[in-house]
Amino acid sequence: MIEMVFMRRAVTIFFIAASLQFVNAQYRIEFQIEPLRNDTLILAHYFNKTFSVQDTGIIDNTGKAVLSGPVSLPQGLYLVYLSPSLRFDIILGEDQSFRIATDTTDFITRTKVSGSDENMVFFEYQRYISRQREKTEVLQEKINNSVSEQDSVNSRRELENINKEVQKYVGSLVEKNQNLFAGKFLLAMKEVTPPTLKPGIDSTDIDPLYQVKYIKDHYWDYFDLSDVRMLRTPFYEDKLKNYLDNWVYPVPDSIFKEVDYLMEQSRADTLLFKYMLITLFNHYARSKYVGMDAVYLYIGERYYIPEAWWADKKFLTELEERIRKQSPLLIGKVAPDLQLVRVDADHFRIAEKDTAIKNDPYVGEFFTLHSIPAKYLVLYFWEPECGHCKTVIPKLYEIYEKHKGNGLQVIAVNILGYPKKSMWVDFVNRHHLYDWINAWNPYNIEPSYREVYKVESSNILYMLDEDKKIIIKHVGPEQVEEIIEKGR
Repeated sequence: MIEMVFMRRAVTIFFIAASLQFVNAQYRIEFQIEPLRNDTLILAHYFNKTFSVQDTGIIDNTGKAVLSGPVSLPQGLYLVYLSPSLRFDIILGEDQSFRIATDTTDFITRTKVSGSDENMVFFEYQRYISRQREKTEVLQEKINNSVSEQDSVNSRRELENINKEVQKYVGSLVEKNQNLFAGKFLLAMKEVTPPTLKPGIDSTDIDPLYQVKYIKDHYWDYFDLSDVRMLRTPFYEDKLKNYLDNWVYPVPDSIFKEVDYLMEQSRADTLLFKYMLITLFNHYARSKYVGMDAVYLYIGERYYIPEAWWADKKFLTELEERIRKQSPLLIGKVAPDLQLVRVDADHFRIAEKDTAIKNDPYVGEFFTLHSIPAKYLVLYFWEPECGHCKTVIPKLYEIYEKHKGNGLQVIAVNILGYPKKSMWVDFVNRHHLYDWINAWNPYNIEPSYREVYKVESSNILYMLDEDKKIIIKHVGPEQVEEIIEKGR
């Protein structure tokens, strides 16, 4: 009798425990995958082009696997990974308790979902798109092998109709499921299309950039930047970088406004904010376009230093110092003044045959950068041992000779120290570089040009206007001539 009572209590405790486990589980996904047996299943969420594993499970000898946990998983698009050739996507929204039955022969058409509106919509979409893709492939084959122009025209017309049907279907599916992440996800893949304008009716049709401006202005209409769930898809970063590279006007002032807008949108979620700040900061720090250092410094000063709570203190201190040093060298700023030593043409000619004079460092006259009058002033840091400089210097001198009558002056600063002065003399004489200003700093005059102009290597060019404002920098002689030609 005692034994029977004990057994009833044990059974009761078991059911209570099981019930509590089910109630407390914030996610429970049951898979039935045919014909797999005794295998491993991995669930990972997308993070742009990478994956973050969230859970793993064992497919038992009946083909069943259950993943569950007490804390809800981050919402977004997930990958169910079985092997390199066996994988499929699912969506995790608010409801994370559901069942998926599928077959490895065809994850799209053979999948059945119960308990998840998100995935019912998602797989319905995939099945529809799969059917339409089959139709378009047949039509494309007809077009490629058409025997007459009319056959080709007919097939293309059918293709257009299919595309219209797809757009209509997706639009309807999105509208019916606006409350689901699946609906938002499908909407995000929609491309912005400028409306067709009737000539003579709408005055905007005379603007050749109308379509470009329209797409730029409406680029984010269908894509919610502030939804962190979109970050857990393969599309967020591509969408963002395509916008930055192809639709934002590439001048710092325009980019500042875009950066501010993107950062404000990202404040909806801390993970999103962190991602956005790191992405923008690195994107412009690595940019090879002239003038983008202004954007990189702007992001660093306005957002990174005061708000990057995750950043290393040493990194932030170094960034602050970098901003302090590089800000005076931004395009549009008045170039910092320098004191250098000018060596005239006669010294080079005499030194060509006199070894003592060739090696004498105590020659030349002091002058300052701002004391040189010129409509265009090029400041070029170079050295005779630099392979690239050996190509640039003759080209730059040729442009100087051609445009000195148009207000061009060049200060060619040799950055080699006085022990190698003879190499400088030989190079100047070999190429007859006598007319422009040949300068150097053999005495380490402070402030040093290396420090002020961030001269860590040779072949660095700055072009200034008549007010000594930086017009352009880190470019070649061709860009110098282009600016002069435009200014004539």
